[in-house]
Amino acid sequence: MNTLLKDVFGIFKFAEGLYAGIRKVLVPPKAYSWQTFIYMSVFSWVLSYFATGYIKDIIAFFGWLFLIAGTAWYTTEDPLRVPGTFMPVGAVITGFLVSVFAFGSQEDVITPRTIIFWPTISALITAIPEFIEGTDTDAKARIPKPEDRQKIIVLVASSMLLSCWIQFYFVMDNWLQQYPSLQADTFQRSTFVVRTEEQVKIPKNGVVILEELQPIVVEQIAETPWSEVEKWLLEARQRVGALGRGVIQKNLAKYEEKELWRVEPRVANTKSGYILDLLSIWIGPSSNPRGYYLKKSCRIEPVAVGNNSENKITVAEIECDRASKLIAGTPPPQQ
Repeated sequence: MNTLLKDVFGIFKFAEGLYAGIRKVLVPPKAYSWQTFIYMSVFSWVLSYFATGYIKDIIAFFGWLFLIAGTAWYTTEDPLRVPGTFMPVGAVITGFLVSVFAFGSQEDVITPRTIIFWPTISALITAIPEFIEGTDTDAKARIPKPEDRQKIIVLVASSMLLSCWIQFYFVMDNWLQQYPSLQADTFQRSTFVVRTEEQVKIPKNGVVILEELQPIVVEQIAETPWSEVEKWLLEARQRVGALGRGVIQKNLAKYEEKELWRVEPRVANTKSGYILDLLSIWIGPSSNPRGYYLKKSCRIEPVAVGNNSENKITVAEIECDRASKLIAGTPPPQQ
């Protein structure tokens, strides 16, 4: 019985201690405290949920201000420093909230600009107290001591440099999304662009252009009377150019680099017929000053079809390479 009572009293004592700990955290010791600001921010967001129009935005705006003020107050009471600097961890957290508040949106709270400005804002938040002296109720501006000025300049400059590197990452990422062909050549030996997986050296979009163009050309030439095919080949520059522009607009619509590809044909005579080379030419930046292009060759030959010798007609037979070839340099001149 005594053991049971001890266990019951032990549970009550534990619950009482747990309640006291939670109460200490949640109940403000006085009205003017960081908990009050946090509660006001939560209350503002709850109200903004039920509000509409510009009132909703105004209430949410103050909710953000209360959250930033409360977080900054709480994290600076007993600051934990970022290793190697005098920047409090609280300034990093507050800087993130300020950056989200300033550069976020309802559709996407965390945007590239949020991440870019985060280090710089955190450094400025760390530096601001160095220009203020006094208490919360009696504060005035001051000029930091020379040794403090050096620390502030180094911290802010380092954070701005970090922001620049983060922005450089987002710029490069955007370039490689809009101009994926740059990965195959221009950034092949780049010190800044590191591949996390094996990349194909042949530009994917250049291959797509030829793969989509080939069946269209084959359809227009295959089993067509030989005289019409020869006329088609005489007009190949205009015909293939128009077909190529259509293929580029259809298949590369989501890429900015669609303006940097050009399609041209090259026609050459052979003993038995013709060779039609389909070229997708890259006119964008390249590590090779002469650029590069992709080629897919098609062999066109006349064949006789018909049931007997009197009804036989000559039509074209076309066969194209299965893969595209990447060639560095300027395309051969058109004849």
